Amino acid sequence: MNTLPEELIRSLRNIESFNEETFKAVHESGGQITSIRLNPKKIGNRQSAIGNEQLERVPWNEYGYYLNERPSFTLDPLFHAGAYYVQEASSMFLEEALKQTVDLAKPLKVLDLCAAPGGKSTLIQSIISAASLLVSNEVIKTRVHILAENITKWGAANVIVTNNDPSDFQRLPGYFDVIVVDAPCSGSGLFRKDPAAIDEWSENNVLHCAQRQQRILEHVIPALKDGGILIYSTCSYSKEEDEAIADWLVGQRTATCGSAVGSLQLAVHDDWGIVETVSEKEKAYGYRFYPDKVKGEGFFIAAFKKAASGNGINNETIPSRAGQRSKKKTAVFTAKEIEILKSYIIHADDFFFIKQNEEVIAMPLHLENELPVIQSALYLKKAGVKMGTLIRNELIPDHELAVSNIISDSIPRLDIEKETALQYLRREEIKTTPGKMGWILLTHMQLPIGWIKAITNRINNYYPASWRILNK
Repeated sequence: MNTLPEELIRSLRNIESFNEETFKAVHESGGQITSIRLNPKKIGNRQSAIGNEQLERVPWNEYGYYLNERPSFTLDPLFHAGAYYVQEASSMFLEEALKQTVDLAKPLKVLDLCAAPGGKSTLIQSIISAASLLVSNEVIKTRVHILAENITKWGAANVIVTNNDPSDFQRLPGYFDVIVVDAPCSGSGLFRKDPAAIDEWSENNVLHCAQRQQRILEHVIPALKDGGILIYSTCSYSKEEDEAIADWLVGQRTATCGSAVGSLQLAVHDDWGIVETVSEKEKAYGYRFYPDKVKGEGFFIAAFKKAASGNGINNETIPSRAGQRSKKKTAVFTAKEIEILKSYIIHADDFFFIKQNEEVIAMPLHLENELPVIQSALYLKKAGVKMGTLIRNELIPDHELAVSNIISDSIPRLDIEKETALQYLRREEIKTTPGKMGWILLTHMQLPIGWIKAITNRINNYYPASWRILNK
C-alpha cells in the first residue's frame, strides 16, 4: 500500500471536518466501491434488468446504485446497449446540484466543458428536458472518441459532441444557460481507487492545476448567459483547487469574467456525510466528499450564478441569425427519401435530416437553428443520431440508430440470449433464426444492441469493428 503524501495530509488538517485518522484508515483498507447509474430512457429504475438482488441506492441520485461486487462490465450486453453507466458515486451529486439551481423543466442550453469519458454528460442528458440542448466537449483529441461512443450508447439525439479548447467558447457569448466544469486536477480524491496516482501527486502539480483551472474558467464564463448557472467540480482534496478557486472566481467580479459571479448554497442531508465548507475570503460555499464519511471517492463541487453584466448580450441574439442556413440542409432529400427515413424513427415529424459525407443524421427539430450556430463556432465530432447511408432508396442503417432512443418500434427485432449476444459483440458469426430476410435489430432483454442482415444461408454481423469486445 502506497503511503499518502505527508504534504497532502498536512494541507488538509485545518479544513472543515477533516479526520486524519479515519481518512488514512479508509485509504489503507484497500476497499473498493462500485456504483452505476441507470439509463432512465432505456430501463428506468428497473433493477431487475441488471441483477436479482436488491441494490442500495446512491442517496443523492435518482438512478444511482451501489453494486455488491464489481462484475465484468465488458461481458454484459446491457452495458454495451447503454442500459447503465459505471460512474463514481460522489460525482453523481451533480444531479442534486443541478436540480437545486436550475429549472430543469425548461428548454436549456447546457455545456459540459471537460466531458470525457462521458459520465457527467450522460447524467446531464438524463435530467434535462427533451427540448434542451447539451453540448458535450472534450479538449483532448484522443479522448473525444470515447466520449462520442458513450454518448452514442446512451441513445440521446439532443447532444452535440465537440472537440474544442475552452477559449473557443468565447465565440458564443452569453449562449449557455448552464456550464459544468469538471476541471482537470491533481487527482488526490481518487487515491483509493487508483493508488498509483499517489506517486504522481506533488504540491507543484496542485499549483499548476489551480492555475490551469483559473484559465479554463476565465475562458469559458463569457459563454454563460446573465443569470446562468456554473457548476465547478474536481476530484481533488487540495484547497488550492477547491475553495481557493471559488474565492478567485467570486473575487474576480467583472475584471476577468465579464460580470460578477455569486456563490450558491446547496441543501444536503445530514446523513449523507457531505461536508459543507465556506471559503476564507469570499465566503463561497463548497461541498466536500471524504471517503471516510460518504460511500464514494474524494470529490469537491460548488455552484455559482452569473449576475447581469449590462452588456446587452442575451441567449436569443446568436441563434436568431441562423434560420435560413439550417433550412437549406433539409432540401437535399427527395420526398421518397424523407418517407424512408421517417419510417425508421418515432415521432418522425419532430426531426430534421442533414447529410454529411453521404451519411444521414437526424436532429431534433427544435435544434434546427442551433446546429449552424454551434457549427460556426466549434469543431463538431458528433451531432444528433447518425441514421446511415441512403443508397437507391434504401437505408443502410448505422449502429448509432440501433442503440438510439428514437428508433421505431416497427423495425423488425430479434431478442437473443446472453451467449449469442456476446458472440455478436465479438463480431463473430452468430447462429440464430431471424424468421425473415433483410435488416433486423438484435436485442438482448428487449434492449437493442445492433444490426444484422439476414440473407440466403447466412447472417451478416454489422456490429462496429472498432467497438468489438476482445476478451472471452
